[in-house]
Amino acid sequence: MNIEEIYRLLKERLPYAEFELTDIKPIPILSISGNFLLPVAEYLRDNVDFAFDSLMCLSGLQLGEELAAVYHLYSNKHNHKVTMRVKAGTEDKSIPSLAAVWLAAEWHEREAFDMFGIRFDGHPDLRRILCPDDWEGHPLRKDYKPPLFWHEIPVTVDVSN
Repeated sequence: MNIEEIYRLLKERLPYAEFELTDIKPIPILSISGNFLLPVAEYLRDNVDFAFDSLMCLSGLQLGEELAAVYHLYSNKHNHKVTMRVKAGTEDKSIPSLAAVWLAAEWHEREAFDMFGIRFDGHPDLRRILCPDDWEGHPLRKDYKPPLFWHEIPVTVDVSN
């Protein structure tokens, strides 16, 4: 099943959902409104024609001032893939958690929270995973300024040599 067929079936089954297909090579992307992420994800997982049983990767992304999450899904049964992109809310930088849909999302969402500051509403344990708990800021944000010291330990390294 190709991405166009997946998109058509999603539109038929979830006509109220806001999403669009962007034909980007090599893998087209389904852009989904955060309000409809959970029902779309559950449908992609549970429908026997799709059977997307594996979340291969979830990545945080910064597009100008906007934050987003990108989900790469795979069906072991049908050997097909789909990529979804969801923009975080502009004010609260939040996206619904998919940890209840794919267990692997729990760790991936923690990483996107830690590195980008994306909040995943409904996550069972949203806390830092790579940086120390008292770290300030989100290191992969474009506006991030690394501290010179952390608990009196020099952090910034001179790489000009």
